[in-house]
Amino acid sequence: MTYSKNGDYLIPDLTISEPEMPLGKYGRMRKKYLQEHRPILWNSLLLSEKLYPHLLEIEQTAQNRLERMMPELAKAAGATESLKASDPMKWVGLMNTCKAQAEEIILNELVFS
Repeated sequence: MTYSKNGDYLIPDLTISEPEMPLGKYGRMRKKYLQEHRPILWNSLLLSEKLYPHLLEIEQTAQNRLERMMPELAKAAGATESLKASDPMKWVGLMNTCKAQAEEIILNELVFS
């Protein structure tokens, strides 16, 4: 580790690497949660340069879970292709409900845990 002299003090030269990919919705929500509610974990991850890999992992896991859960929830709610053709507004309503349910599960299990 290198240090810079500032007056009578030696200050460590810390740099934080940026992620390769931009953070998505769930990664940004996890980041905000850690900053506001888990500051010790936030600082630990930040200083060890494990924060952005952690946030990217949360983002990817959340997206994968959403993609797997949506067809199951839509099937259970009765949002079929025939309903989409016959009553598109009802189908959209059911799909929005399914997405809200899936996101609530993801937020509780991954982002806010």
